[in-house]
Amino acid sequence: MLKPDWTDDQPIYRQLKNKVTDAILRGVLKEGEALPSVRTVAVDLRINPITASKAYQELCAEGLVEKRRGLGMFVKEGARARLLEEERRCFLEMEWPKIVERIALLGLDVETLLRKASELAGRGRDANESQGEMES
Repeated sequence: MLKPDWTDDQPIYRQLKNKVTDAILRGVLKEGEALPSVRTVAVDLRINPITASKAYQELCAEGLVEKRRGLGMFVKEGARARLLEEERRCFLEMEWPKIVERIALLGLDVETLLRKASELAGRGRDANESQGEMES
C-alpha cells in the first residue's frame, strides 16, 4: 500500500501523511479500518518511528484518524468525505483557474473538451474492466 518513494521537497512525515490521506481518498484505507502500526510503517518504509508517529499525530489532530487505546489508529467515519470536500475546494480554487486560463490561451471550445473527457473516461473504464477480467 505505502511505498518508500521519498522526495527532498518536504519532510518525510508530511509525505507519509499525504500517502495515508491519498490511500483514504482512493478507498485503499476504508473508514473504520486500522492503520498499520507505527513500528510496521517505520520498518516497511525504512523511516524513524518518531517520524511515522508525527505523521499519525497530524492525521489525528485533523480529525481523520482516531487512536483507540490498546488497539492502534483507525480511519474515522466521514474521513473520506471530508478529504474529498477539501480536495475539491483546493482544486476549484487553486488548480482550476490555471486550467481555465490555459484552455482560453489554447482557444479550446467546450464541445472539444467534453468529447475528449468522455473519450478518456471511456478508456479508464475499459482499462479497469480489463484488469478486473484478468484478476478473475
